Amino acid sequence: MRFMNKGGISMDLSLFSLEGKTALVTGVSRGLGQAMAIALARAGADIVGVGLRGMGDTQALVEAEGRRTYEICADLSQRNAAERVAKEALAAFGKVDILVNNAGIIKLSPAENHTMEDFDAVMEVNLRSLFLLTREIARQMISLGHGKIINTCSVQSMKGGSGDAAYVASKHAVHGLTRAWANEWGRYNIQVNGIAPGYMVTDNTAKLRQNREAVAAITAQIPLGRWGKPEDLMGPVVFLASNASNFVNGHLLVVDGGYLNA
Repeated sequence: MRFMNKGGISMDLSLFSLEGKTALVTGVSRGLGQAMAIALARAGADIVGVGLRGMGDTQALVEAEGRRTYEICADLSQRNAAERVAKEALAAFGKVDILVNNAGIIKLSPAENHTMEDFDAVMEVNLRSLFLLTREIARQMISLGHGKIINTCSVQSMKGGSGDAAYVASKHAVHGLTRAWANEWGRYNIQVNGIAPGYMVTDNTAKLRQNREAVAAITAQIPLGRWGKPEDLMGPVVFLASNASNFVNGHLLVVDGGYLNA
């Protein structure tokens, strides 16, 4: 479908098509990862899904969209997991056009009581494995001559948060890597961008959402008056994965209902 304005400038909605593309999505079995995998599948991409216990319900949901799937069970806290995932993902369908780095964990505690064990666990999954997986997939994208890398960041990397210092530090680092990779790999026609969700209704926020006072206080700071839902990332991830974003590089797309502006 093509739209044209009075000046003769047209836009073809096929820019958003992912037909013939393969997307590798980590943290795919639930929440944000599940929603983004389904969105990419609806746009036409086949999905290689990575999760601690595989793809879970996401596999059937993606296949219901008429797309192929390949499931990888991996614990990204393990040192050799990222390289294994990259090798298996590339063998699955022969290439990876889109990488969505979504896997992440959070450990909550006051900063003065935060243990090095918890700090290291967060950094291993949220940062180290992301770095290694992206490095391996990017090498293949360079040989392809194109690629889209999308990192799940967080508004907390800008806001600071409270009680989640390691998580905030890890997401700030991921934002930094996003910009560094965008600078380095743009010459190879690889666009690297981040999505920064605000407060979302996911398993990671389940404990926080048990505190009604905290929920009310946070909601009061969100101009749209609600917390985000996983499906709120569907449009943004398809945009960043498609040709519609070919001149978007090193950008952090904030999806927070206006929280940072309040």
